[in-house]
Amino acid sequence: MVEQLSDSRVWPKLASVPHPYLPRHAEVWVGRVKEASDNILRELEEGFQNRGGTALPFVGGCPVHSLREVKEDGEEVFIGDCSIVRGRHLEIGEEAAKVNAEKQVGDPEIIWAIGDYLAPSHHGKGIMTAAVRTIIQDWAIPRMNVHRIRVSTCKGNIGSVRVFEKNGFRLIETKEDFLTITAEGREGGPPISLHSLEWCREKILD
Repeated sequence: MVEQLSDSRVWPKLASVPHPYLPRHAEVWVGRVKEASDNILRELEEGFQNRGGTALPFVGGCPVHSLREVKEDGEEVFIGDCSIVRGRHLEIGEEAAKVNAEKQVGDPEIIWAIGDYLAPSHHGKGIMTAAVRTIIQDWAIPRMNVHRIRVSTCKGNIGSVRVFEKNGFRLIETKEDFLTITAEGREGGPPISLHSLEWCREKILD
């Protein structure tokens, strides 16, 4: 993870990533993600038991983030991350994000967001396109009742835009000089512009 997020082809496109990216940053991130994943798995188990062991409940996220390459000898190598969370001010604005955060798990009106990155060594192979498709079709729809997703990518990051367009997202706007970077080690830089894309379940199914 430290190697990927220290790569100059990756970190400038991720607004929240510190630079330089150090092992302590990775440790904090892993701890936070593990706690969230454990909570989601607990939601699943408790909901399943509460339904008499006959049906799984909706949950508020996906417990799996990491993308790994499995080598011929069985070794697993971390190559990136793909996560789905409730839409934040970055995707939907501050006031809408507050309302969004208060909605009950499973509410079809929740707006979700996807964040991702991939090791440059694995770019251009369709990996992230497949990962986004899998998290939406195999988890977000059946296990979270997701109907709407907003994503933001740095202006000019054509590869990321194409990943989402291949999964049914539509470019809805470009926000010029929208975001001021506050990540550790990157303070004081110029604001960045963002592409905003949206996926709607009903439009995909039509």
